[in-house]
Amino acid sequence: MRFGIWALVHGSRGALQDPEEPYDASWERNLALVQEAERLGYDSTLVAQHTINPHHAPLDQLEAWTSAAALAASSSRIEIITAIKPYLYHPVVLAKMALQIEHISRGRFAINLVNAWNRPELEKAGIGFAEHDERYAYGREWISVVEPLLRGETVSYRGQYFNVDDYTLRPADPYRPRPRIYVGGESEPARALVADHGDVWFINGQPLDDVRALIADVASRPREAPPLTFGLSAFVIARATEAEAQAALQRLFDLAKLDAPIRAIQRANTDPQSVMAQTMAKTPRVGSNGGTAAGLVGSYDQVAERIRAFGAAGIDLFMLQFQPFEAEMRRFAAEILPRVRRL
Repeated sequence: MRFGIWALVHGSRGALQDPEEPYDASWERNLALVQEAERLGYDSTLVAQHTINPHHAPLDQLEAWTSAAALAASSSRIEIITAIKPYLYHPVVLAKMALQIEHISRGRFAINLVNAWNRPELEKAGIGFAEHDERYAYGREWISVVEPLLRGETVSYRGQYFNVDDYTLRPADPYRPRPRIYVGGESEPARALVADHGDVWFINGQPLDDVRALIADVASRPREAPPLTFGLSAFVIARATEAEAQAALQRLFDLAKLDAPIRAIQRANTDPQSVMAQTMAKTPRVGSNGGTAAGLVGSYDQVAERIRAFGAAGIDLFMLQFQPFEAEMRRFAAEILPRVRRL
């Protein structure tokens, strides 16, 4: 069982106007955050990719791929997972970038393939925002070019979107066959894509029974590669007692109400066919990508036991959010990680 943190590429995850966590998406903060996470024993960090802030466009936004390269050079153990939206990079260019960061990190790099939900990010750039299933068709062709290039193979490909002739990238990966590939998304095209091309499926935070059903569906699908593993996004609020945790949750709910005008714009910008958006609308929650819907809110013992239950259901990696982030990340390392290990 592994534990990771979301890099703060667009600041606070739960409430943007929290006096205990002033908005800060700077490179300096993210560098310090990831280096501290590594020292505390976290296994991974996820650097989400946005070119403009998806919550509120006037706010700052960290650039994912240049930051990932710098994080690779500034750390020694932690896995660096960087999201990629295929429409933003040609697959040959992206594969070359990924292999370079794999070299810089000495075998600690991974990509997280996502197929975009924030309409203005692509439309305002003149790229265009295709219909949901077409984005996944594009992403399937895209990863069909990227994956063999990452393996050091010579690629010739003819498809609807890409034509590649006799292309090989050097130097190849000296540490393993290729960097790990994570895939996000829970629609039927996303499930088929991860079954065919992924190593790890990232699931948005949601109740345990729903996660069990998702894992059972995708794990049952035929594939030629080794068995999939599974990751879960979750926002953690852990305290000495359940009552304290619930009070902290209520505080964030109250603060999040101040963000209502911003969230309304975000909802209008989100593809209504996005299963992530549909799932998150079912359960009141704090945080992105499902947030507290995974139920990791409670006493230290309760949170550790719920993590154990998710692990028994098949979750291998927990990608965690906190607020205020640094203080609660330290609390989790001190109080929850030892309990999970004992369990």
